[in-house]
Amino acid sequence: MKSQLNLGTEAYQQVDEINAVNQKLVQELNNGIHSQTEVREIISQITDEKIDSSTEIRLPFHTDFGRNLHIGKNVFINSNVMFTDLGGIYLGDNVLIGPNVTIASVNHRIEPSQRRHLNLQSVCIHDNAWIAANVTITPGVVVGENAIVAAGAVVTHNVPDNTIVAGVPARVIKTIKNEDK
Repeated sequence: MKSQLNLGTEAYQQVDEINAVNQKLVQELNNGIHSQTEVREIISQITDEKIDSSTEIRLPFHTDFGRNLHIGKNVFINSNVMFTDLGGIYLGDNVLIGPNVTIASVNHRIEPSQRRHLNLQSVCIHDNAWIAANVTITPGVVVGENAIVAAGAVVTHNVPDNTIVAGVPARVIKTIKNEDK
């Protein structure tokens, strides 16, 4: 889904109001010692959705908004991941996310006079995908079921189910045989 958010509008003001609360929660989360139960409780407040007890999230945890981050069951999120989720980020069940990953659903406009306005495109990571360390996923990308994104990749296009992508920009390097079926 693609949409726009313009600076100075009522919608932008609502984002700022939510962000004022959520950024304090993110700072409190990252500046304390918390059990996994406490981490899930605080992130549930940030996302306004219950984080399932099967999900593990390592700190520090970063989000620029929080309300448009949707996390499935049995998800593992490693340290120092950045979710730029204003446009929507959807993590399916059994997703693995390595350290230092950036997932962005927001982009700025090309025109200099419009640069502070935002283009929003959701990112969807389907069930059982593995996003390795130091990956960047750009707005509008869909990562397919069982896919693997190799460490350091920059993903600018959709990743098909059951494939491994690598490189900058990421490209398919292998098909995964799903012997479980």
